[in-house]
Amino acid sequence: MAEATDDRLRLLIERIERLEEEKKGIADDIRDVYAEAKAVGYDTKIMRQVIRLRKMKPDERSEQESILDTYKAALGMA
Repeated sequence: MAEATDDRLRLLIERIERLEEEKKGIADDIRDVYAEAKAVGYDTKIMRQVIRLRKMKPDERSEQESILDTYKAALGMA
C-alpha cells in the first residue's frame, strides 16, 4: 500500500511540475504580447487595467467606479 501511495504522490508532483512549466510558458507569452503592444505605442499599464476591469462582473465594476468617483470628489479631483 505504501508503494501505491508513493507512486500516486510522485505522479501528482510530476503533474504539478508540468503545469507550473506550462504556466511559466504562458506568462512568457503574455509578456511578449505586452512588449509587442508597447512597441506599437499602446500604454500597457492601461491595457492591464482594462483586462482587470473586463474580468469583473458588471455590478462589481459599477460599484468600484462609483466608489472611486466618490473618493475623487472628496479629494477635489473630480
